[in-house]
Amino acid sequence: MSTTAEQLSATTLLRFATAGSVDDGKSTLVGRLLHDSKSVLTDQLEAVEHASRSRGQEAPDLALLTDGLRAEREQGITIDVAYRYFATARRRFILADTPGHVQYTRNMVTGASTAELAVVLVDARNGVVEQTRRHAAVAALLRVPHVVLAVNKMDLVDYAEPVFAAIAEEFTAYAASLGVPEITAIPISALAGDNVVEPSAHMDWYGGPTVLEHLETVPVSHDLTACHARFPVQYVIRPQTAEHPDYRGYAGQIAAGAFRVGEAVTVLPSGRTSTIAAIDALGESVDIAWAPQSVTLRLADDIDISRGDLIAPSDDAPAVTQDVEATVCHVADQPLGVGQRVLIKHTTRTVKAIVKDIPSRLALDDLSQHPAPGRLVANDIGRVVLRTAEPLALDAYADSRRTGSFLLIDPADGTTLTAGMAGASFATAAAAGDDASDDAEWDF
Repeated sequence: MSTTAEQLSATTLLRFATAGSVDDGKSTLVGRLLHDSKSVLTDQLEAVEHASRSRGQEAPDLALLTDGLRAEREQGITIDVAYRYFATARRRFILADTPGHVQYTRNMVTGASTAELAVVLVDARNGVVEQTRRHAAVAALLRVPHVVLAVNKMDLVDYAEPVFAAIAEEFTAYAASLGVPEITAIPISALAGDNVVEPSAHMDWYGGPTVLEHLETVPVSHDLTACHARFPVQYVIRPQTAEHPDYRGYAGQIAAGAFRVGEAVTVLPSGRTSTIAAIDALGESVDIAWAPQSVTLRLADDIDISRGDLIAPSDDAPAVTQDVEATVCHVADQPLGVGQRVLIKHTTRTVKAIVKDIPSRLALDDLSQHPAPGRLVANDIGRVVLRTAEPLALDAYADSRRTGSFLLIDPADGTTLTAGMAGASFATAAAAGDDASDDAEWDF
């Protein structure tokens, strides 16, 4: 293995997303990160320089490194989520550059759903606007544990410290009220490169990290092995060959936690119990396996198990229910209404369900609840009550982003309608008086 490969194998992985209002400079920031961290290939940079010249720009438009769709380049906006992969000597990164327009809020939900950190950009000239609050609320709703406020375009306000301080104070107070555990504010100029990768020579009053320094050092503290152990069954393996006449294994990816040989487990939703007789990983038997490994579990008893069942430790099994209350983000163009029949996909299990009620729709600009909206349209976030045809083993999303999330699907054509998060939303938790220490223990 080469030295570079050895270094990368030893580094941690950080998934993060960018968000912010229109023209706040998200794509430029991403382009600057990639360019200044030497993560752009020569031919990519040449293509950006050529495209920039053809548009009459003297300097390369670094936003074009992420805005790859023709419509994005023509309009100068971000429409879809762009994923970029890069690495430094200290850490590997998967970056989701999300759109800023209100009508693309659902895309921000997609990008932030797997993120451990969100970078929310603010134009220093405009301060905290409605879309800034909306994106902060989405980050809190999705339990993103780290939020960075990047106050951009500081060069256009003469690098004034009071401007930055006022914006940072307003945003921090708002995000903290939503229960975001950690907020870091950084003054930057993505266009000029100030405090993105290199420290700024124009803001000697700022003594904190650059954006890249923070991304490299922020603790990725989530430990899937410490979560509630969950194993959704994807496939039942029955070779029935002369070599393996009685082999019966249950294959899948461990969603969270760890499983050990000899451990007592419960199969849900049936509730039948057994013990783990063996664990097969990469063709070998092991005594222990943990998330996110893909393994095959073999049980001591022959139990009727099929795709969609969930195996969990008997002393830490989730409750099964047919009544689901959740916060959802509606992502389809067609509305979601009360009485609508849908499919609910949770881990590897898909069952029929009906929308029994839509108690409220959340206005993310002021966090007010609009009662009984009757339906949710594209980009709406609201509360729903579902009744499923078969029991589901759902965790609360606050306990596990992996086994507390689900999708609602149109049974007619398979269209994804809604992304759901089981249990209480951040607004409900705040109203109940939960303190910040509870939020600091978000489990991933």
